[in-house]
Amino acid sequence: MGAHQISPFFDVSKTPNFIRNSSFIRSYCSGGWTGDIDYLDESGSVIYSGKGVRSVEPGLDDHVMVGGLRKPIMNASAVAKIVEVVKRWKWGPELETQWIKYKSDASLSLFRWAKRQSWYVLSDECYEILFDGLNQSRDFDAVQSLFEELVQESSGNGASLFSAYNRVIQYLAKAEKLEVSFCCFKKAQDYSCKIDTQTYNDLMMLFLNKSLPYKAFEIYESMQAAGCLLDGSTYELIIPSLAKSGRLDAAFKLFQEMKERKFKPGFSIFASLVDSMGKAGRLDTSMKIYMEMLGSGHRPSATMFVSLIDSYAKAGKLDTALQLWEEMKKAGFRPNFGLYTMIIESHAKSGKLETATSIFKEMEKAGFLPTPSTYSCLLEMHAASGQVDSAMKLYNSMINAGLRPGLSTYTALLTLLANKKLVDVAAKILLEMKSMGYSIDVSASDVLMVYVKDGSVDLALRWLSFMGSSGIRTNNFIVRQLFESCMKNGLYESAKPLLENYVNAAAKVDLVLYTSILAYLVRCQEEQDERHLMAILGATKHKAHAFLCGLFTGPEQRKQPVLSFVREFFQGIDYELEEGAARYFVNVLLNYLVLMGQINRARCVWKVAYENKLFPKAIVFDQHIAWSLDVRNLSVGAALIAVVHTLHRFRKRMLYYGVIPRRIKLVTGPTLKIVVAQMLSSVESPFEVSKVVLRATGDSVMEWFKKPIVQQFL
Repeated sequence: MGAHQISPFFDVSKTPNFIRNSSFIRSYCSGGWTGDIDYLDESGSVIYSGKGVRSVEPGLDDHVMVGGLRKPIMNASAVAKIVEVVKRWKWGPELETQWIKYKSDASLSLFRWAKRQSWYVLSDECYEILFDGLNQSRDFDAVQSLFEELVQESSGNGASLFSAYNRVIQYLAKAEKLEVSFCCFKKAQDYSCKIDTQTYNDLMMLFLNKSLPYKAFEIYESMQAAGCLLDGSTYELIIPSLAKSGRLDAAFKLFQEMKERKFKPGFSIFASLVDSMGKAGRLDTSMKIYMEMLGSGHRPSATMFVSLIDSYAKAGKLDTALQLWEEMKKAGFRPNFGLYTMIIESHAKSGKLETATSIFKEMEKAGFLPTPSTYSCLLEMHAASGQVDSAMKLYNSMINAGLRPGLSTYTALLTLLANKKLVDVAAKILLEMKSMGYSIDVSASDVLMVYVKDGSVDLALRWLSFMGSSGIRTNNFIVRQLFESCMKNGLYESAKPLLENYVNAAAKVDLVLYTSILAYLVRCQEEQDERHLMAILGATKHKAHAFLCGLFTGPEQRKQPVLSFVREFFQGIDYELEEGAARYFVNVLLNYLVLMGQINRARCVWKVAYENKLFPKAIVFDQHIAWSLDVRNLSVGAALIAVVHTLHRFRKRMLYYGVIPRRIKLVTGPTLKIVVAQMLSSVESPFEVSKVVLRATGDSVMEWFKKPIVQQFL
């Protein structure tokens, strides 16, 4: 055969040294080639030429051919092993790895053979060499196994192999063998082996990278307990970790200790402390560390500026935040979108609208599109401060930017427009809100409620008309509120349609509402208004109105006496639910009946009301000592009827049964005292008037009852 070439792809330069420096390649080639062989470098140049005739068989022959020379094989089995490895593995890194492993295995075999010899002495250096080889071959199972041998051997003769223990823990930690490395660390501690700073560092780094900071701190505490001094890299490692995990006091203490030992803190330490102290609200300490960092020559990063500004803004210290904001821009950093948003919203929420608006404009000029939340925050704060023009400008800008305002933004804007009584603008915004896909019934009702509470009845009616024309429904509560406002302002013509809508919407007119309308009728002095009020009473469709109308008809139409008619009505009242309403109705009804001159009917109403215990504490009979009537909680008409009716009862008891109390009291209070006294003085009563009570002796009242004028009066 002609000459053969081993090309650059057969990379001799990347083969292990023992191959390049021995006759291995030539031996291997002897089995396959018979001509001359050229050995090339990577550029293709010939670096060696030799005969290719190889007539020997590895493992059988006791020699190899080097060119044309025969050379003896000193260890045939070693050569056979080499050939086996090369044939099995692809030339390159794989072969390199396998050869290193082979060397490690050979070294271990040699080591274990040596241990069986009488001259063997335990050596730290020997174990180091073995661990280095096993680490290079990445055989960590063998590392762990050898470590166990090391522990047993060192414990057996009391030796402490400082370097070997530390070397194996470092290798395992760097290989991220978490459990194994920590187990070896604990065993080393158990055998009182001195752990060096590098080992502690590697273990702490491993636990921190595995997101186990508390385990790293446990290593650090072991380091402190062992009296091992921290070096600069340990400080750089542990201080940021302590700070980020919230152990700020410990981090700051180490920071101070580091400076005392003349170590210069790196930027990462300053950055972590400034950030963590700021987020924890310890702003003074954060600023102090920041100023110290500047003094040490470090330049703040954009991230640090953002952290500081964020901390001060959230703490409400906006002046300092703004100062840092300016420093950040002078340092050549451009505020990012999130920082613009945060500084604008914090100033807006604090009421500093001018500053917020100025930075907002700056944000737009910088090419950032504000978020809906930024727009909303500014708009809502302007709305809250009553600035209609600014709020509307922001709203229009938001719409033009293609952003969709939130529900709270629309609510704030509509409330502002309602308070400013801009009905047409509010209607326009409400319809735009509807076009954005929002349900507007509640918002429209809220605007209506603003007008009702403000007493702007005309605007409320106008807004209600807009709602009706736009097909927007409102709730019965607001309709009732508006109805009551119309009644209060004497707008009876507008009130009646509202009440009719209320009733037609299946809302129930309760006794309180009916009584309030009746109260307006009692106070009414215009005939035209009286007709409107009677029509409104009829529109309620309440059973009390049928009772009122029946009360004024004759017995022929009622087909029963007045007293029976009144009792029948009051029997239909649910006193558990409507006791207060019934008491209110009796007071107003008695006012109306007295004004209409219907005294007998009024006395029937009072009698039945008292029978149904609507006024249970009004009349008190204290045997022969004192009888009293308390009318302080009654209306004028009810008080007058109660006095007349009760005196009539007292008269019957005294004249017919001969029971005469020592005294009789009429408790009127300051309001009703004059009215009751005037009524009784017209029939020459013996009652004396004091501050809140009319009182007389029982004997004097007995004589007074005997007079014909009193009998007629009562």
